[in-house]
Amino acid sequence: MIQDIAPHKLNNQYGQKKAPDAGSRFLYYDGRKVLVRKRIGGNENQIAYPTYEELKKCMPKDVAEDTEYTYLFAVDDKSYYLGKKENVGILSEQMGYEWIDHQEFRGVSPKYEAFAGITGWQLARWYQDHKFCGRCGNVMKPDHVERMMQCPKCGLMEFPKICPAVIIGVIDGDRILMSKYAGREYKKYALLAGFTEIGETLEETVSREVMEEVGLKVKNITYYKNQPWAFSDTLLMGFFCELDGSNQVKLDENELALAEWFERNQIPVEPDDISLTNQMMMVFRDGYTI
Repeated sequence: MIQDIAPHKLNNQYGQKKAPDAGSRFLYYDGRKVLVRKRIGGNENQIAYPTYEELKKCMPKDVAEDTEYTYLFAVDDKSYYLGKKENVGILSEQMGYEWIDHQEFRGVSPKYEAFAGITGWQLARWYQDHKFCGRCGNVMKPDHVERMMQCPKCGLMEFPKICPAVIIGVIDGDRILMSKYAGREYKKYALLAGFTEIGETLEETVSREVMEEVGLKVKNITYYKNQPWAFSDTLLMGFFCELDGSNQVKLDENELALAEWFERNQIPVEPDDISLTNQMMMVFRDGYTI
């Protein structure tokens, strides 16, 4: 999955602000886009991010040596910082950097850079959305100990947005229920999914989502794996479950374009190493049973 970057390791420990070194990476975002240099070493899908050394070479000294760095995390011994969008013009013109859509992180390499880029995108949006206090309107300030934005006036604390959600593999013997979303840009087959509501367990989320989206009852709800999914600020938790009763689908057309049963050897999806959903499909294809 996208977070499986061994032998590399993400260090997301939040601590005191530290200045970047020459090899530190700077992540620049503009809405859904991220600034990268592509075709590294002749590989179309290989990317790189601007380094502090590059910033010092191509930007005015007072810009490159700006002391207001937003440290994000590190991968191995490489630190990553959130850059200011207004400073990217020279990078694009002189260093060959370009904007790509964040969805391209599903297919770029090296994998640890893809994971760093999408994780940084999650944090960038969180910082953007919490500039001001939602209670009193005052300017929020970053904490020095925890990864938190706090209002100096009323004390409101805001932590990074992480929403619990479930991925659901509904099984009927040697068949699994697969679906396609209605009105979303992602058009490929997926499994049923949904966010956990207040006051319910993850297993209750599974039962409710299956009933709401396809009108089916399930039993033997069994945990599989979990995955951080920065694309939607979620912590995904995968469950398999067995059909309990009728297999007649009653589709919620507001959520799904279709939902169909597929035999193991007919699953219309190719394996990838990015998503929990895909891995669940593949393990069922290869013989998984509850």
